[in-house]
Amino acid sequence: MQTEILYGSSFALARLTLSPGEQIRAEAGAMVSMEASMKVDTGTTGGLFKSLRRSVMGGESFFMNTFTADSDGSELTLAPALPGSIEILQLQGTDVMVQSGSYLASEMGIDVDSKWGGSRSFFGGEGLFLLKCSGRGTLVISSYGAIHKVSLQTGRTYTVDTGHIVAFDSALSYNVRKVGSWKSTIFGGEGLVVDFAGTGDVYLQTRSEESFLGWLIPKLPTQRS
Repeated sequence: MQTEILYGSSFALARLTLSPGEQIRAEAGAMVSMEASMKVDTGTTGGLFKSLRRSVMGGESFFMNTFTADSDGSELTLAPALPGSIEILQLQGTDVMVQSGSYLASEMGIDVDSKWGGSRSFFGGEGLFLLKCSGRGTLVISSYGAIHKVSLQTGRTYTVDTGHIVAFDSALSYNVRKVGSWKSTIFGGEGLVVDFAGTGDVYLQTRSEESFLGWLIPKLPTQRS
């Protein structure tokens, strides 16, 4: 499988070129275009219970599409719902935690499941579950805005606003906390943050959906206006 990211970090498009028999699994609605000869199968992944748990608790689609190439050089293009960037990760038996909404596609050798995040994720405003992507193969993630990668080494702690997290290596430890006092958290505009520590990579998005909605909603017309 060959992968290419087109159009930069504003309106990125992932172009995947598959050989005969190669398959890739993608979120429902992610497909932009494909070869007419490519086969598409829609169904649950990993059984009914796992799909339900991933959908309800992980914020992803209950059904996913599996694309199978029928000829050499079969092209498939994918894009996320929001304007932003796409990153291609090659997993080699490692685990990556992906925030809800950032998973786009993966090869069949990668297992996608929800993982309990406890109160750390709950107070981070990102829901109770993260998606755990494990195995070997290509993983495609997306962001709102550009993706910024930060590589951490042991002894370094890095703090990230919860609304800007896309994905991170599962080997990293993390702790959610408020910025300063509750007054600063509520009125200072910074909300909650996550402290990452250990050795591994963190992928950030340069824009936050929550911040955008916080700016947009007050400007929307109301019945009275």
